[in-house]
Amino acid sequence: MQSGSEQITPAAAVLAQEAWETLRHQVNARLEHYLEPLVDCPVRLQQAMAYSLLAGGKRLRPILVLLACEACGGEVETAMPAACALEMVHTYSLIHDDLPAMDDDDLRRGRPTNHVVFGEALAILAGDGLLTLAFEIVAADVRPAHVAAACCVDLARAAGRVGMVGGQVADLEAEGGGVASLAQLEGIHRRKTGKLLGSALTLGARVAQAEDEMLARLSNYGRCLGLAFQITDDLLDVRGDPSMMGKATQKDAAHGKLTYPALLGEDASLARARDLIAEACRSIAPLGERGQRLEALAHFVLERDH
Repeated sequence: MQSGSEQITPAAAVLAQEAWETLRHQVNARLEHYLEPLVDCPVRLQQAMAYSLLAGGKRLRPILVLLACEACGGEVETAMPAACALEMVHTYSLIHDDLPAMDDDDLRRGRPTNHVVFGEALAILAGDGLLTLAFEIVAADVRPAHVAAACCVDLARAAGRVGMVGGQVADLEAEGGGVASLAQLEGIHRRKTGKLLGSALTLGARVAQAEDEMLARLSNYGRCLGLAFQITDDLLDVRGDPSMMGKATQKDAAHGKLTYPALLGEDASLARARDLIAEACRSIAPLGERGQRLEALAHFVLERDH
């Protein structure tokens, strides 16, 4: 699979996978630290928050934060608070997305969803708890203070009314109504999936105090990667293996959701994803070797099977 004029070598792919696993373990350890029980936190709330946040997963978003920081010359450890905060926002969105009033899913990451185990009210509150803890961590642990403030703005915009929340509303409104163009569909997913995933790159770059030009390049990489991720997600819902994915498939069509395969067909959807990955990799070409792991990760998104 090529991006631009270069190809990821097998050795680079192995290095990327090894680095991924190392970073994933580091992220998981820090998430456990951030969720250590507090005296005033109700036990069931603590359990519900931990149930979803510590359920495993690829940790794509926090790893992107760390790799973006590293690619811009920063230290991975300094980006860990922002990385964990982003994963908390992502997890809150999954808890709420699975609720009966939303996508009504009973399975997530191979086990019952939060509301199935803890009830709808506590699931909502667990999501709220993770969302607010995320901003507490950024404000308290990201330094210097002006970088923490900028990260809070990035994260809030990506997650809020013009980002993920707005995209989710547009997606719900479009169910069963059809879509007239690719631009409309991508407008939904640019907000619903792309902006939060893209914020991983800007968070990492801000922690490394990167120049504006590199922030813009990484932002475009994130935008393209987010749309490609959504396309592959749509394709996996059509032809993925539920045992690999840890959740039910074929749900989008049953709910009348707008998807890339429904609009473009599977082959054209895959071609669109490949084009986006190629554009993402061109955006970070000036990074040279420092961007190699980001490039390999982009190919992982394209080729993943779960």
